[in-house]
Amino acid sequence: QVQLVESGGGLVQAGGSLRLSCAASGRTFSSYAMGWFRQAPGKEREFVARINWSGGRTYYADSVKGRFTISRDNAKNTVYLQMNSLKPEDTAVYYCAAATSREYEFDYWGQGTQVTVSS
Repeated sequence: QVQLVESGGGLVQAGGSLRLSCAASGRTFSSYAMGWFRQAPGKEREFVARINWSGGRTYYADSVKGRFTISRDNAKNTVYLQMNSLKPEDTAVYYCAAATSREYEFDYWGQGTQVTVSS
């Protein structure tokens, strides 16, 4: 079992920045990949970014590439999403997820944190 708790969401103006955090507990954090997803009102949940167990490999959705950075601190059991140059279309509930069984097959999810970008 893995428990995930996101934090860091909020209201920011377009062009601003936020850093989301996701604290994990329950299993050896450094043994599995992590990801961030988001869901905007009326839309399906979509992939944002992922990072492998060591932090050495990352992958981003085209919509956030160059603006968002995913990272992890295995000593703190935490994954981060640094979001810069935010746009109103980034408004969504952001979820972190853990892929504990097979790489990049996410089987545990956090409760989500709201990010709202005003124009």
